[in-house]
Amino acid sequence: MTARTDGPHDRASIGVIGGSGLYTFLEDVTEVAVDTPYGAPSDSLFLGEVAGRRVAFLPRHGRKHHLPPHRINYRANLWALASVGVRQVLGPCAVGGLRPELGPGTLLVPDQLVDRTQGRAQTYYDGEPLPDGSVPNVCHVPFADPYCPAGRAAALDAARTSGWDPVDGGTMVVVEGPRFSTRAESRWYTAQGWSVVGMTGHPEAVLARELGLCYTSLNLVTDLDAGVEAGDGVTHHEVLEVFARNVDRLRSVLVTTLSALPGERNCLCARTLDGLDTGLVIPG
Repeated sequence: MTARTDGPHDRASIGVIGGSGLYTFLEDVTEVAVDTPYGAPSDSLFLGEVAGRRVAFLPRHGRKHHLPPHRINYRANLWALASVGVRQVLGPCAVGGLRPELGPGTLLVPDQLVDRTQGRAQTYYDGEPLPDGSVPNVCHVPFADPYCPAGRAAALDAARTSGWDPVDGGTMVVVEGPRFSTRAESRWYTAQGWSVVGMTGHPEAVLARELGLCYTSLNLVTDLDAGVEAGDGVTHHEVLEVFARNVDRLRSVLVTTLSALPGERNCLCARTLDGLDTGLVIPG
């Protein structure tokens, strides 16, 4: 791994936000420290090459996994990626299954999201002055379909190619954490028809949309949530154990997805900010 040097090695068009064990797929890695108007991101960016594509990896919880979900600086993370040129983002994450058929080892590529978090900064367009004195306008960005259709298609095809039959579509409900759900909460989520529950998928997706980035979530189910089956409920050890058993498969799917992402963006994500007077200069 090399330190930062100004030049083409500091640029990437694709970003991956995930666990620190995932960035080993990068070749010739350069560590890049990035400052943002919103404070420090979770860690440095790790830039390298995968299948001929320049990729920036960001450990969501920090390389030492020291940040719980509610303390992640999501605004700084997405801004940091955009500042090095990233325009397409993959966000793999561990989730709990809310239906018996969505058990440990399931890969789900969601198409909808429900926010049940509390107090997380989830917009760039709040009219609050930035350190440089500029003031973003109050804007309302469309978010009916939270995920990039091109990214979802690439992820689903990559999983099928690898022999890991994915679940196409579903709703991820995002909770504040860091605690797991009570049985009553879990049963309520299931009764709403939601598919999986996680702690980090929001506001990651909406902040990407506010910067005009494509965002695709890949959900690895590590457990059945507390209200789905009898027992003592999910433990952190169980989550880590299942994730470790599947990390190689997930890494393989990510690599194939990265290579299949379109070079030119023709999706709605890329046109999100068209016609909006945001008052914000998007970096990168």
